[in-house]
Amino acid sequence: MTTLEDCAAPQPADAPFEVFTRAEWTALGVPVETGLSFIDVANLAATGDPVSLDEVTDIYVPLAQLLAVHASAGRQERGAVGKFLGRAEPASPFVIGVAGSVAVGKSTTARILQALLGRGTDHLSVELITTDGFLHPNAILEERRLMDRKGFPESYDRRRMVEALAAIRAGDPEVSIPVYSHLTYDIVPGKFQVVARPDMVIVEGLNVLQVNTRDVSQHVVASDFFDFSIYVDAAEEDIARWFRDRLLQLRQSVLTDPASFFHTLVDMSTEEVSTIAGQIWSDINLVNLRENIAPTAGRAHLVFVKDGKHRVRMARLRKT
Repeated sequence: MTTLEDCAAPQPADAPFEVFTRAEWTALGVPVETGLSFIDVANLAATGDPVSLDEVTDIYVPLAQLLAVHASAGRQERGAVGKFLGRAEPASPFVIGVAGSVAVGKSTTARILQALLGRGTDHLSVELITTDGFLHPNAILEERRLMDRKGFPESYDRRRMVEALAAIRAGDPEVSIPVYSHLTYDIVPGKFQVVARPDMVIVEGLNVLQVNTRDVSQHVVASDFFDFSIYVDAAEEDIARWFRDRLLQLRQSVLTDPASFFHTLVDMSTEEVSTIAGQIWSDINLVNLRENIAPTAGRAHLVFVKDGKHRVRMARLRKT
């Protein structure tokens, strides 16, 4: 089985990480009532990414509590700096990045965190942004012959992403984020998500931890605006299976909509869809994972490593 440890350059040799078993990570958390029901958790989970209430309690509650500690420390630091400079520092949200492969469970992690952090005793406002909104529209991708590279760094409007994150961190009253439709597989014209000075922002996407080494004119990258970052990892074989199973599940649900970009899969056999999923995985997603995504894991503050059942089995926390 291939895990993060087996990928090319998964983390710098000098990156100081402390390793926690699942039991050790769970023990860090203070037991609390999350207010989330089984149905709530099922609704937060992405298609093909089953998650239990135990997983929320054992893994995500300690993570939410750790993030609350970091956020509180950040507010105190900004207050101290403002006092030293003799001026009030503008309100700035605590920004969390969530990275990892297609189908590994990034969306589920981000949604559960949003729910837990928003339900905490501080009653924080938490906004979730997916980097899909910064993909170039299909028309541009087709013009640049990048439709088969969707999800690769060059398929994103990285300048617009950086400008949006900079505006959010600067405390702009409203920041507009383009909206992406997984039904039409494209940016929705004229539709925007408005981010209006929340207490926290979660940014979820494939390449949010990448340092752009191809375009030297871009000196600032998305992760420069993160206060804390999380990388979700699993064995390549497991992720490939999850990707195939997710496509098969979607064939029975959203893909039945005639407006779906992948509606043609509905009339195909299970074997045919499984073959297509395997080709997409090996030709596109696995290449992107190995070349662009996995090598950024060492830049994260925290790495969650999942087992074959989508349960976090180990955590690696960067030492401060």
